[in-house]
Amino acid sequence: MTLSTPTCWAISDGAAGNENQAVALARALGFAPRVLRVRLRQPWAALAPRLTLGASAAIREERGEALAPPWPDLAIGCGRRAALVTRLLREWSARRCYAVQILDPRIDSAAFDLVVAPQHDGIDGDNVIRSIGALNTVDADWLAAGRARFSDFAQAPAPRTAVLIGGSNRAQRIDEAYLDALLDRLAARHADEGGSFLVSLSRRTPPALADKLRRAFAAFPGRFWSGDADGANPYAGYLGWADRIVVTPDSVNMISEACATGKPVYTFAPRAIEGKLAAFHAELAGSGHLRRLDDPLQGPPQPPPLAETAAIAELVRERWKAADAPRLASSADRTRGLSG
Repeated sequence: MTLSTPTCWAISDGAAGNENQAVALARALGFAPRVLRVRLRQPWAALAPRLTLGASAAIREERGEALAPPWPDLAIGCGRRAALVTRLLREWSARRCYAVQILDPRIDSAAFDLVVAPQHDGIDGDNVIRSIGALNTVDADWLAAGRARFSDFAQAPAPRTAVLIGGSNRAQRIDEAYLDALLDRLAARHADEGGSFLVSLSRRTPPALADKLRRAFAAFPGRFWSGDADGANPYAGYLGWADRIVVTPDSVNMISEACATGKPVYTFAPRAIEGKLAAFHAELAGSGHLRRLDDPLQGPPQPPPLAETAAIAELVRERWKAADAPRLASSADRTRGLSG
């Protein structure tokens, strides 16, 4: 660590959900981070982050370059493969790099300076900060920027319902039968209320299902987006202009971002949700942030936005400053990333 402005790397395997969380925390700390998408050779990819022997030769950036110093002052990794890099940066820098890992690293948290993990991961430790959902950049400024960039969505008939579609995972299947049931309910709502649908598909939505959804939503006013062929990603505009949000139950990231808007959020889960995801849903349902699609529209009062990222960034800043106080004292006042 030098006395110049501290540097930060946001590390992931390139998966959108992982990269978004690492970048969100870095930005909440005041950094414009270097975004690092790493690739691992086998067997390190399969065994990450446990296998460290020889890992330096197995880790490459997205374009094929090996990692090299100068090492960052702060490393924020998200996901299992990123955890190997975050862990090693702590060693390679002789502990001068403060290593923060997001999500359960599947090894002892002591391998990192700090672990930030959602409650449903079940991680405990003196160096663990627990969140409810996924970290994200959604706040009032982000939503306002989305509305400004996609101002034409103001012309979409109200109520405007953002519909966020993910894909199947071990906890919940998003298949043709699921989508048929979802579409039936959304069509019934539209018959009663009118309005429009602002539909966004994730990278995990299978192409055959994307085609089915495109045909189905063509019958309603609104906008449909499934990839670059549909133009610029309107996701921020959708969340900014939506009156309510319907999100499939499979994605912690999408649900967390929806709940961060402060708008009513609904999900549809005709099958029982399994595993850790069930605890996440229960937590948000208990706080009023997440409702079932079949619930009455006039429900309990809307809770405040699920705004965790800024609060967690403050905790990270405090831990980092406490750990590195002797070396950071002279630069702490010169960077927003460390200002208290």
